[in-house]
Amino acid sequence: MTEAILLVGGKGTRLRPLTVHTPKPMIPAAGVPFLSHQLARARAAGVEHVVLATSYLAEVFEPYFGDGSDLGLHLEYVTETEPLGTGGAIRNVAPRLRSGPDEPVLIFNGDILTGLDIRALVETHTTSGADVSLHLTRVEDPRAFGLVPTDGSGRVTAFLEKPQTPEEIVTDQINAGAYVFDRSVIDSIPEGRPVSVERETFPGLLEAGAHLHGMVDSTYWLDLGTPQAFVRGSADLVLGRAPSPAVPGGCGDRLVLDGADVAPDTKLTGGTVIGAGARVGAGASVDGSTVLDGAVIGDGARITDSLIGAGAVIGARTVLHGAVVGDGATVGADNELREGVRVWCGARIPEAGIRFSSDQ
Repeated sequence: MTEAILLVGGKGTRLRPLTVHTPKPMIPAAGVPFLSHQLARARAAGVEHVVLATSYLAEVFEPYFGDGSDLGLHLEYVTETEPLGTGGAIRNVAPRLRSGPDEPVLIFNGDILTGLDIRALVETHTTSGADVSLHLTRVEDPRAFGLVPTDGSGRVTAFLEKPQTPEEIVTDQINAGAYVFDRSVIDSIPEGRPVSVERETFPGLLEAGAHLHGMVDSTYWLDLGTPQAFVRGSADLVLGRAPSPAVPGGCGDRLVLDGADVAPDTKLTGGTVIGAGARVGAGASVDGSTVLDGAVIGDGARITDSLIGAGAVIGARTVLHGAVVGDGATVGADNELREGVRVWCGARIPEAGIRFSSDQ
């Protein structure tokens, strides 16, 4: 049995206002908290025991998932009292692990949507004899990421910070946020202080001569750290582009949850999700967007690539394109919000045809 650690303690600052009341892994994607997709895929790969490393709004996880028995898992929760970084968080949950020193432990970042073959990563780790194995993915523009070059056998040769010049881009392989650690390596991480696996643990292991192995898996991969990426990820789950057994009712062009009230002539396309108890008015169109529980979309509104928070109200004929509206906010009729505008939770924008965009 392989067990796993899920790192779900981040504040999700880049996702605000979505994370004001909800931790990032609990924001609904394709109708369920994003964490549900990660847990379902782990279970499908044979994982039975998962320890959640929590911190920000830690109190919301256990009431929702309980002991994990409904998912066929045994879940445990460990809360950081102060931020410990990725490595510190991993070390902090070590006492809850059951693996022996030479057994593998899966570790996932809580904000990555991926089609990674989890079983293949564990098998690669075992057959290569690695101390740590990393899921690597290839990206067209790696400048925003740390680079992880490997040799012909897949052994990691370096960890390079974000490149600044073309000459520094020696590979298109980046750290994709999923790992397999031998349990003994987890126990070697310093205890009780902040530690970054990317900046301290991995380079330190490499310098000490440890075997770090990279498995390149170029299936679907998306960092959900921004609102635009989160909306895209949810739509891709609904459309079936990103695999998950947790999507309610299977995949299609739209997902309308129980209790939603959608007018007959409304157009819902592009992987749109309409949450439970939400209402969408006559003549409205919603494309590639997520409308959370209890939100209201007025008659004739046009919503594209946007996220509407729980209980928010969008007025009649209002146009949103690439916008985020926080929980309980109101955008009056005949407004136009474009290109990354964010409306804070509970904010009120009056009607009257006011135009907003993030570059103004």
